Amino acid sequence: MKVIGISGSPRPDGNTSLLVRESLNAIAEEGIETEFISLAGKELNPCLGCNICKETGYCQILDDIEPILEKMKEADGIIFGSPVYFGGVSAQLKMLMDRSRPLRIGFQLRNKVGGAIAVGASRNGGQETTIQQIHNFFLIHSMIVVGDNDPTAHYGGTGVGKSPGDCEKDEIGLETARNLGKKVAEVIKLIKK
Repeated sequence: MKVIGISGSPRPDGNTSLLVRESLNAIAEEGIETEFISLAGKELNPCLGCNICKETGYCQILDDIEPILEKMKEADGIIFGSPVYFGGVSAQLKMLMDRSRPLRIGFQLRNKVGGAIAVGASRNGGQETTIQQIHNFFLIHSMIVVGDNDPTAHYGGTGVGKSPGDCEKDEIGLETARNLGKKVAEVIKLIKK
């Protein structure tokens, strides 16, 4: 069993990465292998709408997306984290989402467990709408969407951070990220039973 956590933040060690890692730590405590991937500094390009992927099963754009898509195919669970950008995901994460079209051929992410984390500048800073965008992506790939586990049990991990390091002091954000990891692990174990 393996879960990958992908931080869609342009900052390699910002608040989003912190919460994604926190979630992965909770998963590792359940005996499941984890891997953290940051999109910061990666060469990512937008979808061109050429539809070559529909014919070949691969994107023709040569950048850092393809190895990430391969890891997504191999994983049992996927956590996406994003800072809030105008109520939605970052450009980096959106490019990965858009470029995942080849994985819809045969629904290669079907029944993988998906969880979402979002970090906004205030407690009601667009985290839920950003998480909804990630959930929509998971649903369109026929994945199993989970939120954070009890006792918080909402949409997923929701952090508050304006500056790098702010989420280290955000106990609610840390708790929801950990609980999300626990829920992802719980559902994967139920599936693999």
